[in-house]
Amino acid sequence: MTNTDSKIKLDIKKIQLDFPILSREVRNHRKLIYLDSAATSQKPQVVIDAQNNFYETINSGVHRGAYYLAELATDAHEHARETIAAFVNIKPEQLVFTKNATESLNLLSYSFLNATMKAKFGSVVDKRLILNPGDEILVSELEHHANLVPWQELCLKTGAVLKWIPITDQGLLDYSKIESLISPKTKIVSVSHMSNVLGSITDIELVGKAAKSVGAFFFIDACQSVPHMPVDFSKLGADAIAWSGHKMLGPLGIGLLAATDELLEIMPPFISGGSMIETVSMQKSTFTKAPKKFEAGTPPAAEAVGLGAAVEYLQKIGMQNVHNHERHLTKLMVNGLKNIEGVTIYGPTDDQDRGSTVSFALNGLHPHDVGQVLDDMGIAVRVGNHCARPIMDKLKVQSTTRASTYIYNDDSDIQALLEGIDEVFRFFGTK
Repeated sequence: MTNTDSKIKLDIKKIQLDFPILSREVRNHRKLIYLDSAATSQKPQVVIDAQNNFYETINSGVHRGAYYLAELATDAHEHARETIAAFVNIKPEQLVFTKNATESLNLLSYSFLNATMKAKFGSVVDKRLILNPGDEILVSELEHHANLVPWQELCLKTGAVLKWIPITDQGLLDYSKIESLISPKTKIVSVSHMSNVLGSITDIELVGKAAKSVGAFFFIDACQSVPHMPVDFSKLGADAIAWSGHKMLGPLGIGLLAATDELLEIMPPFISGGSMIETVSMQKSTFTKAPKKFEAGTPPAAEAVGLGAAVEYLQKIGMQNVHNHERHLTKLMVNGLKNIEGVTIYGPTDDQDRGSTVSFALNGLHPHDVGQVLDDMGIAVRVGNHCARPIMDKLKVQSTTRASTYIYNDDSDIQALLEGIDEVFRFFGTK
């Protein structure tokens, strides 16, 4: 992995040239200033070319045909798996392709449901996967709906009880509450590595140790961490992590689940059909080993190839360099926002314990109005509840404005945002 441990000043102007969309005029003859990478990242030309090349040169059924073209497509698909697996330091067979992180997290929750239902009807399953009424699942108030709703549904279907770690006024998990929330009844702990709203970074080691102290499974929503900082699965202490390809320069339509060999072995699949079977008769079927056990149907082969190219692109830059650059931008943004009268920042107000996602409010103005005026200036930010309604309830607001950066942003983008906010206040006459 090139430059991962070095500290270099990235040539952002050169990086920007790799992203075709950044050279386009989007509004009022203005170039795009894209500050919504927490939702989805832009794509470099190498990713676009890799995906197009798959369709133009080797498009065929992956793992299906015995002819030469199919073999090339299968090799490209599995090479992408190897590249992406190495990125988080796992073996290729530990990496499952899904359509997005939401599906990855549902894969986990439905596997527990399937095991519980199978046990009820006499099938032999690993007892650790069986949920009984009164068993507990622990999440946090920081969660995206993707790491909350599947666990709510699992509780409704099994009689398990959902509990959550609250957040402090600073937007961090209240770790003092964990000891009272963890118990021998806790079967699953699933938390976000980094909040998609507040940018808060979870102390994964602390939460993981608490989960393992009672023998609970420990899962991580890594959507906002894997694209932005070095992540080594072996050092997280997790049983599984989920993340999306489209947030790390890759195509839409591909998600990832990395898990331990043991978990992949004992979990039953939640989607069944072609490509994931070992034997099939009219009476019953048996399933092949992971990762194919969890990849029923036609796989997202072109998307996997595109994501493999995205990973190689990030590896050349070095993930520590990506993280260092974003910390620099975050410090600029947070300090700049603090110096504008009438702006409220939600979450940590420094560059410690946080990532590059910053949510804020302009006093007296609705976020939708803020976003519209910024959009007229070519500045793309996210407004709304960010698929994290409980955080909005905690903050006692309906929505926020959110700015998030990535490797193609530079100091001038942050300056444009800050000047844009001043213009918003002037436009509405609230200053």
